[in-house]
Amino acid sequence: MTKVSMSTDLNVSADEVWKLIGGFNTLPDWHPAVEKSELEEEGQQRRLSLAGGGTIVERLEKVDDASRTYTYTIADSPLPLANYIATITVSGEGDNCTVDWSGEFTAAGAPEGDAMEAVRGIYQAGFDNLQKMFGGK
Repeated sequence: MTKVSMSTDLNVSADEVWKLIGGFNTLPDWHPAVEKSELEEEGQQRRLSLAGGGTIVERLEKVDDASRTYTYTIADSPLPLANYIATITVSGEGDNCTVDWSGEFTAAGAPEGDAMEAVRGIYQAGFDNLQKMFGGK
């Protein structure tokens, strides 16, 4: 399995960031590539409509609000990967926090390096927007 792990530091409390990104249906509120998210299967699955077209279906595997973390898998996607599982975690004390986003997957339909760059690009776009919203270190 290929792994990608990235993080960003923000000048805001972990609780405040978790309020924004911790909801499984809130991706359009902070990630610029996602125009719409619709919950399905009693909230355990989300259908993401992407800017510029395309749809990704993701399944919530586990969530822990106390530790500000959730894990999800991709059920259907135009991305060049398979067996994708990722975790988003927000940690920190006081007025500073770190958002960690990591994923594991198998490249499918493209070289491993291309699949890694696609995932890194998704993570970075989300981080860049969070930096704009909250300010970073």
